[in-house]
Amino acid sequence: MTPLLDAAATAMRLPYPALVREICELLADDSVVIPERLVQPVGAGASLFVMPAMDRRIAITKLITFTPGNAGTARPAIQGDVVVFDVASGERTLILDGPTVTARRTAAVSLLAAQRLAPEKQGPLLIVGAGAQGRSHLEAFAQGLGVREVFIASRGVAGAQALAAHARTLGLRATVVPEPNAALTDCPLVVTCTPANGVVLDALPRGDAFIAAVGAFTPRMVELGAQFCRHCAQHGSVVVDTPQAVHEAGDLLQAGLDAGSLRTLREIVISPRGPQQGPVLFKSCGWAGWDLAAARLAQRG
Repeated sequence: MTPLLDAAATAMRLPYPALVREICELLADDSVVIPERLVQPVGAGASLFVMPAMDRRIAITKLITFTPGNAGTARPAIQGDVVVFDVASGERTLILDGPTVTARRTAAVSLLAAQRLAPEKQGPLLIVGAGAQGRSHLEAFAQGLGVREVFIASRGVAGAQALAAHARTLGLRATVVPEPNAALTDCPLVVTCTPANGVVLDALPRGDAFIAAVGAFTPRMVELGAQFCRHCAQHGSVVVDTPQAVHEAGDLLQAGLDAGSLRTLREIVISPRGPQQGPVLFKSCGWAGWDLAAARLAQRG
């Protein structure tokens, strides 16, 4: 029987420090092949994602649905699985919980970018959006950067309060704030992980800010105001997770920025430069390579 891991078992196989290391190794692995993902609308604003990836040893496909209409309900917005195959035998070897993989690999990618690029790594941290990505980023930044204080903003007050309560169980100081723009002056670390159906940050960030924007992954989605994005490009730097951001990064595209001219996370890892000057905006759109890294780590679990 192929092992079928639920959310808790999947998370146990994907500790953040090890996942960050696996992502770095994947970025240097020339055997990795990532075909273009298929995004198929299925009605009512929902989409089916089919995301294959492979290296010399394993091949995976992530099959998930993204249903924005589930926000605020008991049903998660992301549902599905990551199926892992052995390349040599063709056997199916593992099935991972798709939403857990998505949440943890996305947070690990943001953590890696922050470790390499954030001028002030200890925080405080501002999280905008209190869903699964807010929780995973909270845990990842606490573990990987030693963040001890967090400010949380969300349209759903109950969700923000629940995430703040979770933060306190981890030993963090946590405050729910009604207006995220007002908290920018206090927070050198910022993560936006909202449904990306409207701008949530349009005030200017601190000069030593690191912002990971993960909510928008289509040209029409947006979390950051155009002035915010252009300010980071003019007075600091903008980095994207992969070259695919050229047609996916709604925040940057709507700000009129040329995403194709920006450095990628792979370049940051493989060819690091000196300390960054000014605010750093890291735009993450998602990539099946990150799921492959998670599957490689989980296989060894």
